[in-house]
Amino acid sequence: MRALMDEVFGEENWISDIILTKTPGLTAEYIASTSDYIIWYSKRKPNLKYRALFTEKGFGGEGSKKYDKAVDSSYLPYALSSEQRSGVQTVPDSIRVFRHGDLTSQRQGRDNSEAGAMSFQYARNGVSFRPARGRGWSTTKTNMDRLLFADRIDITGKNLSYRRFLKDFAAFPKTNIWDDIGGIQSRADPKVYVVQTAVETVKRCLLMATDPGDLVLDPTCGSGTTAYVAEQWGRRWITIDTSRVALALARARIMGAKYPWYILADSPEGQRKEAEVTRASPATHPTYNDIRHGFVYDRVPHITLKSIANNTEIDTIWDNLQPAVEGARAALNAALSGHPAPFEVQTGGRKGVEIDFTATGEVELPSGEMAPANGFMEWEIPRDAPDDWPAAAKDALAQFWEARIARQREIDASIAAKAEFEFLYDKPFEDKKRIRVAGPFTVESLSPHRTQAVNEYGELIDEHDAAQGKRQGATEAENYRAAMLENLSKAGVQQSGRDDAIKFTSLVPWAGDWISAEARYMEGEVERRAGIFIGPEYGTVQRADLVACAREAADAGFDIVIACAFNFDAHTAEFRKLGRLPILQARMNPDLHMAGDLKAGGGNLFVVFGEPDIELREEGGMYRVELRGVDIFKPATGQVVASEPDDIACWFIDTDYNEESFFVRHAYFPGAEVPYKQLQTTLKGEVDQEAWDSLKRTVSRPFARPKSGRIAVKVINHLGDEVMKVMGVL
Repeated sequence: MRALMDEVFGEENWISDIILTKTPGLTAEYIASTSDYIIWYSKRKPNLKYRALFTEKGFGGEGSKKYDKAVDSSYLPYALSSEQRSGVQTVPDSIRVFRHGDLTSQRQGRDNSEAGAMSFQYARNGVSFRPARGRGWSTTKTNMDRLLFADRIDITGKNLSYRRFLKDFAAFPKTNIWDDIGGIQSRADPKVYVVQTAVETVKRCLLMATDPGDLVLDPTCGSGTTAYVAEQWGRRWITIDTSRVALALARARIMGAKYPWYILADSPEGQRKEAEVTRASPATHPTYNDIRHGFVYDRVPHITLKSIANNTEIDTIWDNLQPAVEGARAALNAALSGHPAPFEVQTGGRKGVEIDFTATGEVELPSGEMAPANGFMEWEIPRDAPDDWPAAAKDALAQFWEARIARQREIDASIAAKAEFEFLYDKPFEDKKRIRVAGPFTVESLSPHRTQAVNEYGELIDEHDAAQGKRQGATEAENYRAAMLENLSKAGVQQSGRDDAIKFTSLVPWAGDWISAEARYMEGEVERRAGIFIGPEYGTVQRADLVACAREAADAGFDIVIACAFNFDAHTAEFRKLGRLPILQARMNPDLHMAGDLKAGGGNLFVVFGEPDIELREEGGMYRVELRGVDIFKPATGQVVASEPDDIACWFIDTDYNEESFFVRHAYFPGAEVPYKQLQTTLKGEVDQEAWDSLKRTVSRPFARPKSGRIAVKVINHLGDEVMKVMGVL
């Protein structure tokens, strides 16, 4: 496969082979297969759009083994137990896990002057430190103060270390091994197709390579997973399939689902959310709700020593909140002044020394700082008060910790907001008060359509020859016709009603230019002869083909022509009879392309869907279309009768048909008991009944005169069969 793809895209445009793990099949005869592959190529590798996706890092998972310490909800550090580090004991979410990193670096310069400049003395908890010889601090004195304010400097033995939290960068990029996809579908979106791809697989591919507003093409629609995912994530999409069953499943799946409402970056709500996340003033430029600007995404901060050291907002927070901390400390020391019981300090420059609250004056710490002999420094204050402390001291202690925690929480929030970050493209912010449903489908179909006939070598050939099967060699064409006739003989021709199916009593080849076989069936007690026309294996039957076929059948005395083809040109719908000779158009199931492997006679392989009975009328310069039903051929009587509109599942109007593609501009569902019942159930809320009822109608809303001079009406029955009629508008 790689060799083939190299030929198509060029080996220089190969990006990656993604290994997708899966559950092994229970019926494997030999070694079970547990993986699939996604082969990723770019049209031009230098122009590749790539958005990295991340796996969030959790304690006990990949990349967390060196994190052996934590701080509790009061920001007090402690060592994790062996049970916690091994995963035997769960670490609560409120616990922030960290490890120590080096706070010095090697400095080389002339006469080691640079190292000397960065080897200044620095105090932490009343103890002074200097870097080892030949090394210097990783940042300046001012920046070291910010690290100290942020509580990121710890004493480890005789050195200072940098406190690095697991959540400083709690993610790592996804690799090409996807072993966490899980099951195929969720209960909310169950599996409905035999080869349905997991939503998560398609989601990752789309999020890695596209942005909101980009166009995604899936030429093999299937159950519509690509379109479903693209719709959810704000991508435009085109999906294609030859099977009407697949398209019907995809249509129902997409239109019956609800989707999250992600906050647009180009919106007032987006500006406010972005300001909230980044702790900045909201943008004031005009907004236009343009999805191409993307969503407002959650992000994972990429906090580094440098980002903290350069964050000047920490100074402002310290200046604003530190007075409350100092005031509470002073109140605590005042409340304990004269307290008879000494208190042994366990941290800092007076570790292991008792503070005598009855003493007076100051003492000098190892750092050279002066501390009150009868009072606490900030780092010496205990978390809990002894039972014999007076009430005033206990109240002051509570106020101190409240102020200290508030200061630290504000600083941590600033650090996270001001740091560099990585967008989590799979986690846009959602407006929980709103939900979204699929918008209108722009292009419904490119079929029936006109195509130039080509042979097996891609060379243009005459349409007359193509219709006779001469696009292939004589042997291949004969084998194709024989396979089609074998299936037709056993399957017969189906219509919307089971009782109206045409079952042949005999079918034998016919050596005509257009007619391939003579088939016989019973019309009541009378046997009728049908001339069978088989359209080309690849291509579209034109009106001229049917005219020539009908003339040959009339000359041969046939009672009816059954024209079988994969595709009919839109204008063939206008040709239903030549004189007394009726012409039935039987659409061939695309499964017949696999005729060699297909069990003959299986399923609805040849289906007739009659001509829609449509009236176009003008009303005050505007136009309306009324659908009266569909003409159905009754083989038991030989008559064509009109069905009721309720027999039609849905019908669409392209009010300005360009003969190239069908745009759904009006959609109606007369045969549905409750239009969009699945969607109505999904929304789980009150709906405007009048709006629902407006979809269940056989007379269209008014529309203006088409610029092209044509409209097209497409009618679909409950089996998914469709027919289209083109009408000129003067």
